[in-house]
This record gives sequence, structure tokens and C-alpha cells, in this order.
Amino acid sequence: MKRFLTACFLFLGLAGFARADADPELTRQVNAFVDAWHDDAANARLAYFDKMAPDGVYIGTDRSELWKRDDFKAWAKKYFERKSAWSFKATRRNVYASQDGSLIWFDELLDTPNMGHCMASGVIRKTKSGFEIVHYQLSMAVPNEVNGQVKKLIDAHEKKAKS
Repeated sequence: MKRFLTACFLFLGLAGFARADADPELTRQVNAFVDAWHDDAANARLAYFDKMAPDGVYIGTDRSELWKRDDFKAWAKKYFERKSAWSFKATRRNVYASQDGSLIWFDELLDTPNMGHCMASGVIRKTKSGFEIVHYQLSMAVPNEVNGQVKKLIDAHEKKAKS
């Protein structure tokens, strides 16, 4: 019971430091920043990586895809040598922020030509020179009704990879 009460007080205390939604101007700025980040990838501009914090993390859809920014940049080099690396178009984004606006997090629904519908979440740090992405996690949006079929495909793939 003591742990439960401690957890409740901790949660309520932290909730006081965050707003459920960011103010409209901050939301507009974040949307413009994240849209520009996605546009950099769609047009294979290396500025894409400049929008990530040096200690930033990118988590892709494959279980092996957990990169620090510079490792991610090295891995993605071959994609950025083309006209377009990848294309993500946000169809919905929710933006949240700490009371002082220095820490921002968001979730978004994406349409992509190669993976179909995806979902992502990210954390942005506001610095004196602007925003930087500290953490981004991409996932494919798999309808619950076909999850079993997808799992079977993944299981078969992993079994084949082991042999």
C-alpha cells in the first residue's frame, strides 16, 4: 500500500509540471518543425540529421533499428544519396509540453508510400537555438484483426533467419 500511495503522489506531482496540450503557438511551431524534418527526408536533405540532438535516438520499425543520431546517419547514407530517402506525411499530430515549454512530446499518425499507415511518437527539446529531436519511435499501424497473420509472418521470418 505504501508503494501505491508513493506512486500516486509521484504521478500527481509530476502531472502538475505538464500540460495536457501545448499552447497553440508552440503547437504551430512544433508542427512546422516536425513537418520540415519529414520534408528533409522526403527530399533527401542532410539537414534532417541536424534537426536531431547529438544524443538523439531513432527507433525504426525493425527490432534491430535503435540508433544514436550519428549511427543512424551512417546507416541512412545510402538513402540520402537518392532524390528521396523516405516520405512520411502526418495526418494527425498531438503535441504536449512541460509548463515552461522546454520539453515537448508528440504522437502522430503517418501515411507512407512504402509502409502504409504508421504511428510515431517523439520527444523534442527546446534550446536557445531552436528545437531538436531527442527521441523518435516509428511503428507500423497493424489493425488488430490482422495482428495474428502478421505475427505468423514474423515468426516464419525469424525461424528462417535462424536456420
